[in-house]
Order: sequence, then structure tokens, then C-alpha cells
Amino acid sequence: MYARTAVAIVLLLACCAAPAIAATKYIDSSPVLSAAITGTNEFTPGQDATISIMVQNSGLNTVKFVNSGTIERDDLPNTAKLVTVWLSSGTAPITVKTDPQMVGDIKGAGTVKVTIAARISNNATAGKYDLPLHIQYKYLDQSVQEGSDTMQFLYKTVNQTIPLMVTIKPQVKIEVWEATPETLNVGTEGYLHLRIRNTGSENGKKATVKIIRNGASPVIPTDNSVFVGDFPSGGIITCRYKVAISSNAERQTYPVDVVVTYENGEGAIITSAPSTIGIRVGGKTGFVVVSVPAQVTAGSRAVIAVDYRNAGDTTVYNAQARISAVDPFMSSDNTAYLGDLKPEESATARFDISVNSAAVQKEYALDSEVRYSDALGNSQTSDTVKVNVLVGARSGSDNPLTNPLVVFLIVAVIIGAGYYVLVMRKKK
Repeated sequence: MYARTAVAIVLLLACCAAPAIAATKYIDSSPVLSAAITGTNEFTPGQDATISIMVQNSGLNTVKFVNSGTIERDDLPNTAKLVTVWLSSGTAPITVKTDPQMVGDIKGAGTVKVTIAARISNNATAGKYDLPLHIQYKYLDQSVQEGSDTMQFLYKTVNQTIPLMVTIKPQVKIEVWEATPETLNVGTEGYLHLRIRNTGSENGKKATVKIIRNGASPVIPTDNSVFVGDFPSGGIITCRYKVAISSNAERQTYPVDVVVTYENGEGAIITSAPSTIGIRVGGKTGFVVVSVPAQVTAGSRAVIAVDYRNAGDTTVYNAQARISAVDPFMSSDNTAYLGDLKPEESATARFDISVNSAAVQKEYALDSEVRYSDALGNSQTSDTVKVNVLVGARSGSDNPLTNPLVVFLIVAVIIGAGYYVLVMRKKK
């Protein structure tokens, strides 16, 4: 019985010691990280770029042995732990938008993909640039066994920088040297003249220069494309566009975008980054009455003279004024020709009106408007212009009691009546 108990104790001790016998140990090992851009590494100025990067761990465990009495390790020395990756622009004309990213652990022969958002500068010069990729990680450097059941792990922090090359391709880049408005006023159409230079390093072929409405800008292109053909680097072109100005605009400067679409050296169709310019817009064309209120008499007919002045910033053509005659007025000729009026120039309109005899003696405001043609021949109508007319009492010559003939007749009737009464009395 005692012999059986002794054998059982020995077997139990052997089982407890078995895990230590199978422990594996690696030496002379560490992570080896490399990185490369996957997909395209070619970008153009002004482009929002997505840079895809593959990070690979090619570190190997070169020496392995099984040591009796050694505790098994949790981490392998060729595993890169707590890896953090971030990209910087270096000297490249690129703005990196993505913050540092934690990508976890990368085991030996493992890979991880990192995506970086960036913006290529509008003024980027064509060429090749190195972008520094920064990698920070830890790995198991040493393990120290203290006793039969305790293991201390010592990790080492590594900061590594890997250059990644990107290429910025040549491109047509436009610079607007001159932007000259022609009769651009609120509520009308006009022209925009542009003088543009290709400051890029690419020679554009089959180029078309376009102007594009900038957001909710009141400058609205109605004829927005001009074909210019070849547009070499350093070349200068002149373009003319028809544009409309919204009626709710003000007298100020508004933006408009300019782009060029062309065929590059590889035969691809490219649209350049937009160039935003400011366009000066003149005020809305309007008219004011500068003459004193016309005076008319109740119950009469008269021709009134009204002086209109062009209060706008541009010349109007073939202007005609029209007055609206409402009670107590009537008009048999309510339209008058003003002709061409330059800014601040005036012309006189004459209207034939009649006034009801029951009209109240006061000053009336009649509505009028001016129709005209703008510089492009489009028919336009002004806002309402008030014409003041003063209605007064009839003059003395119009009063029958002040008319000599009427007075004579009245006196004759009175004398005749008196004579008749006197004669009749004598007969009685």
C-alpha cells in the first residue's frame, strides 16, 4: 500500500513539471517594418488625394530552442506591438489631413493597410517628392525568468521613418491677369473680358476655357465656354463671355470661377483647378423725376412736362416713358419718347391729360415707368417712378360771375324785370 502511494506522488510531480519542459525560446529576433504606397502615387495640383500605404513586418525568429525549466513567453520578439503610423508632408507641397493612426499589432510576415487623406497645393510644382512616413511601435527585447514561476518581459520602443515617393504631374495652371466687365449692371446682361496666362508646366491641347457660377453668386454665365486650341506653358489668351446679373444683386464685387479643360501629353482630358476672380457689378438702372410738380386745374385738359433723369451706371437706349392715368385723371396720350440717355443725363416727356371737374384740390402721385433697351438690345422696364401733379381751383376767368358778358346779361335781365314791374304798376 505504501509503495502504491509513493508511485502516485512521483507521477503527480512529473505532470506538474511537464509544461516547463516544453517551453520554447527565441533569440536574435525583432520586427523589421517596411512600407510602400499601393495604387497610384501620381497626383495633380489642386487635387484631393487619398494615399494608400501598406506596412509590412518581415521580421523573422532566427533562433529557436526548447529549454527545460523555461516559462513560455506570451509575445514573440518579431511582433511589432501597438503600432502607430502617421504621414507628414516634409518639403512636398502637400497638406496631410489625417491624424496619427493606431493600427494594433503586426506579427511576423503580417501586413496592415493605412489610408491617408491629403490635399495637393494649387501652386504645386511638378516633380518627385519624398513624404516621411513615421512608425512607432514596441517589441519584446528581453525576458528575464525569476524563479520557476515568474517571468519579467522587457519591451523596447522603436521610432522609424520611411520615405515614400510621390509624383506631382505637370498641369495647365491658369492665372487671370485682367478681368474687365462691359456694361455689367444689376438686372441686365453684359460681357466679361478675361486675359489669362498658363503659369503651369504643361502644354494644353484642344483647350476650352470656361467660367462657372460661384455658389449663389448673382453673376450667372449665359455663354460660358471659349475654345482656344493650344494653350502652351507661359501662353496668354483673351476670352469674352456673355453673363447676366441677377436683379437682386447690389453695386459691388462678386466672385466667378474660371477653369480650363484640355488634353495633356498622355492624351487624357484634364480640368484644371478653378481660379476664383472678383467681378465689379454696376448698380441697377433707375430713373428719377427731377422737374417740379406739374400744375393743372380741375375740369381742364393740359399737356404736362416731366423731366426724367437716368440715375443708373450705364447708358440706356430708345427709352420711352409711360404714365398711368387713374381717376380723377384721364389721358389720350400717355407715352413719350426720351431717346438714349447716358448716366445722369435727363430728357423731357410730355403727356396730354384731363382732370375731372370734381377732382379734390391737392397733390397727386401718378405711377410711371420707363422702358428701354440695354447694351445688348434686351428690352428692360424700370421700377415705378412717381410723377407728382398738383390740382388747383379753376382760375377767375372760368367763374361765370366774373365773365363780363355773363354779368352784362344778368344786369340786363334785372333791369328788364324791373322795367316790366314798373310798367305793370302804371297800368293799374
